[in-house]
Amino acid sequence: MRRPSDSMTSADPDVSATSGFDTIRRVAPYLWPEGESWVKRRVVIALTMLAFAKIVSVSTPFFYKAAVDKLAGDAPSGAWLMGLTAVALTLAYGLARLGAVAFGELRDAIFVRVGQRALRKLALETFTHIHRLSMRYHITRKTGGLSRIIERGVKGVDFLLRFLLFSIGPLILELTMVSVIFAVLFGWQYMAVVVITIAIYVTFTFKVTEWRVAIRRKMNDQDTDANQKAIDSLLNFETVRYFGAANREAARYDRAMEGYESAAVRTGQSLAFLNAGQSFIITTGLVIVMVMAAMGVQAGALTVGDFVMVNAYMIQITMPLNFLGTVYREIRQALVDMGQMFGLLAQPAEITDKPGAQPLRVTGGHVRFEDVHFAYDAERPILKGVTVDVPAGQTVALVGPSGSGKSTIGRLLFRFYDVTGGAVKIDGQDIRDITQDSLHGAIGVVPQDTVLFNDTIYYNIAYGRPEASRAEVEAAAKAAKIHDFVLSLPQGYETTVGERGLKLSGGEKQRVGIARTLLKNPPILLLDEATSALDTQTEADIQHSLREMGQGRTVITIAHRLSTIADSDRIVVLEAGRVVEEGTHDALLARGGRYAAMWARQAAEDEAEAA
Repeated sequence: MRRPSDSMTSADPDVSATSGFDTIRRVAPYLWPEGESWVKRRVVIALTMLAFAKIVSVSTPFFYKAAVDKLAGDAPSGAWLMGLTAVALTLAYGLARLGAVAFGELRDAIFVRVGQRALRKLALETFTHIHRLSMRYHITRKTGGLSRIIERGVKGVDFLLRFLLFSIGPLILELTMVSVIFAVLFGWQYMAVVVITIAIYVTFTFKVTEWRVAIRRKMNDQDTDANQKAIDSLLNFETVRYFGAANREAARYDRAMEGYESAAVRTGQSLAFLNAGQSFIITTGLVIVMVMAAMGVQAGALTVGDFVMVNAYMIQITMPLNFLGTVYREIRQALVDMGQMFGLLAQPAEITDKPGAQPLRVTGGHVRFEDVHFAYDAERPILKGVTVDVPAGQTVALVGPSGSGKSTIGRLLFRFYDVTGGAVKIDGQDIRDITQDSLHGAIGVVPQDTVLFNDTIYYNIAYGRPEASRAEVEAAAKAAKIHDFVLSLPQGYETTVGERGLKLSGGEKQRVGIARTLLKNPPILLLDEATSALDTQTEADIQHSLREMGQGRTVITIAHRLSTIADSDRIVVLEAGRVVEEGTHDALLARGGRYAAMWARQAAEDEAEAA
């Protein structure tokens, strides 16, 4: 009995899986796509090769029987194959076996491009859709679990296309042909034994597999949990090292793996029971048919060649029946995996372009928040009627305590979320009425912690505008005061920055981020606490680069350190989701209100730190 290993897929509670029928319906267009005749031709040719393979396979035992009868000297008179010698019949038998294999391999070679094309298209569709999903969706997801769904779902597509088409269908065809041959050549009793054996085998396989699903689901959940803990720990590598928590993380991971181990043992035991039961059923059917054939030979009704042919057919159907157990389990699991992936694809994008949305027309870069209301959760409003006007070419700073809504304003401007009341406008155009691509193209963002791709410095800077020339990339690096540092590295611009830019310091990462945004050359700039995570000297250097970067642009600065925004054209003070003060630095200090209190408090903290 062939012993397959269990797939370790997991169900994600946050994704609604589609049903098996819906999943197959979703896959079908990739197998028979409209307007792509070359795919259809390959499918037809592959199916033709499949039919040839099965016809040759079913005819093979006839040559075996004829060779045995020829050697035994009891060949039936008038048999059309008896005109050949035993050697010729043996060669014909060998050629038939080779032909069946050759047609099968040719079928796979022709179909592989269809399967890989479907896999690629679905992977691209899933990847693109995930990037369209809202910020709200992504911040509530676990990256490890999400990547598992995508990985397993895409692999499930390739498996389903190959095995559903080239295993289940051919198996049914072969079993039907063998049953008919038994009925015609040996009698209905033989066919009855074969059909009953197959029915019991299939029923047993399906029932036990369904019982095993609950066990496997627990194992899959434990596997996903362990994987998520491992990825989470690795993403927080620095934090783990800072707190000397490597052993703690290992213990946490081991606890998750302990649960997986326990579930995996039960899964393995249930698999052994399934395989043993399948072997018993198949062997019983085989023995019954062989005993019947032996009795026929003793009675003179059958030849030794008939006995051998019966044995050959039973072995021939035993192999695909064993494979049926594997295929059923894997197809069922593939449907679950793909159902999770299609459930993910069914997740609606919260932020979409309106029908007929037009590109943003930036005439100056005037940004205005008009009586904006917003809440991540309806029961906890964040912004409560905020109005902020940022004239074209000016720099406006947003300050306030944590939770006042500063960063939320930045997210609304970039349209990660839509306002629940009021409007956000750029040059008089409501950003809900324009295309997201044009909006994103008009805004450059320098966040508090620039995240870099695990690629070269050149790639990370050029990410701002991939079509830029090398001279333009280097010019952006010079403007961000990072060019000389890059040239001092052994590999220069081809230096890899590591996972999330780990190989660079905070200031170096920020300069790469500034260079990337400079290369993008947006008319509107959003600085989201771009220097708050840096030391004083590095902050001063970066601030100089940021001021130069803001020349001629509309700049919105979200700041924690008030000293960095004192020269802004206007400062807006937020508190509890409302604008409580606004004006220039000097005017706000003279007023002696919230801003003046914040300034005094930070000045006292700086003096205490210096002392």
